[in-house]
Amino acid sequence: MKRYEKFADDIAELIRSGVLGPGQRVPSVRYASQTHGVSPSTVFQAYYLLERRGLIRARPRSGYFVNAHAPRQFNEPQVIEQASESTDVDVSELVFSILDSIKDPQTVAFGSAFPSPSLFPLPRLARSLASASREMDPRMVVTDLSPGNPQLRRQIALRYMVGGLMLPMEELLITNGALEALNLCLQAVTEPGDLVAIEAPAFYACLQVLERLKLKAVEIPVHPSEGIDLGVLAQTLERHPVKACWCMTNFQNPVGASMPDEKKKQLVELLRQHQVPLIEDDVYAELYYAQQAPKPAKAFDTDGLVMHCGSFSKSLAPGYRIGWVAAGRYAQKIERLKLMTSLCASMPAQAAIADYLQHGGYDRHLRKLRYALEEQQSAMLAAIARHFPAQTRVSHPDGGYFLWLELPEQMDSLKLFQMALAQGISIAPGPIFSATQRFRNCIRLNYGSPWTEQSEKAMETLGRIVRSF
Repeated sequence: MKRYEKFADDIAELIRSGVLGPGQRVPSVRYASQTHGVSPSTVFQAYYLLERRGLIRARPRSGYFVNAHAPRQFNEPQVIEQASESTDVDVSELVFSILDSIKDPQTVAFGSAFPSPSLFPLPRLARSLASASREMDPRMVVTDLSPGNPQLRRQIALRYMVGGLMLPMEELLITNGALEALNLCLQAVTEPGDLVAIEAPAFYACLQVLERLKLKAVEIPVHPSEGIDLGVLAQTLERHPVKACWCMTNFQNPVGASMPDEKKKQLVELLRQHQVPLIEDDVYAELYYAQQAPKPAKAFDTDGLVMHCGSFSKSLAPGYRIGWVAAGRYAQKIERLKLMTSLCASMPAQAAIADYLQHGGYDRHLRKLRYALEEQQSAMLAAIARHFPAQTRVSHPDGGYFLWLELPEQMDSLKLFQMALAQGISIAPGPIFSATQRFRNCIRLNYGSPWTEQSEKAMETLGRIVRSF
């Protein structure tokens, strides 16, 4: 254990034991350095770690304080140790029934896949949309067909560059949200009947895409903090004719796992050895709680095998449906598929987001958004600690807005879904995240809405239902 981790654990124990209570100031960096005989940088690293765990919070010019919602330290969900056999995918009816449940505005939408619209700068975006629409050159109707608005692609390329990844604009294609990008990537590298390696659990939209394209899935287990199991993936690549791998490397939906950089590098190298393309679904990349953005697996790609898919839907403009793909060696093929299906994404929406990225204060908005999401995560973790059985296992992601809960073995999350919905609460039951409909005692909860008294009461009700099983 590194020195800063040991120091962080010592402070965490003081918080758990109640020596440091909610809202209380923790020792200053200077005082902690002097009294514990560690360097200031060690103290800073420890406090950054405690921030990521949701235990403390920095206040500008005031120091560090114990979070008002400092969560209990839960055990992580368990990991399925082996891959599934290849299987056809048939989950859409189950998924559609869940999606219908979140349309009622009176329902507490813990089952939603979206953060609250109130967290986004929609009025400022509307001004960008109005301005961009007035100034739009009519010739853009032709010139901005796929690959998309050049100003927007330039802004996206600049964000990659700031993150240390130099990408040519020719590799970037604007799409109707990330989901279209992911669809196009799969179509570019597979034929009906082909086998695709996916995560277990996996985002249900991934399963629906495979179902629509008549592809087979082989499920690779996901570790709750480190992502996809590379050992199992390596065995699968040796045994099966896998044509593509679909993976969420940062804040994986539904578990919340993020792969360490070294593991991302190993993933890319493993797939390169087998010449299997990686479809990297990275829509939550901007929603990190640490000091620095996580790298994508694309950062380690030297052969153009990684197709990196992103979106503004989760970080800025959910209704504008603007996503993109950095498509590597497949750029031309994907652009042609795009032209054959939907021609281009909405031109006014592309121009509006380009204007906002240039003038609207995107990074300032993101800092506020990340702060809000981390606060809401802490509130939900604290509510789980108060209301759910002690044996509940919970993920603790460093970004995004989902928690993955493993409930007692006797739990049937599909029944829980129905009982909770009758009380005006939606959840996402585990079986919708698996081609083989596993994870029956698991649920995903969304903490992407501001925490209210209604949220707390809903968690209390949900915990009471869980305890009744």
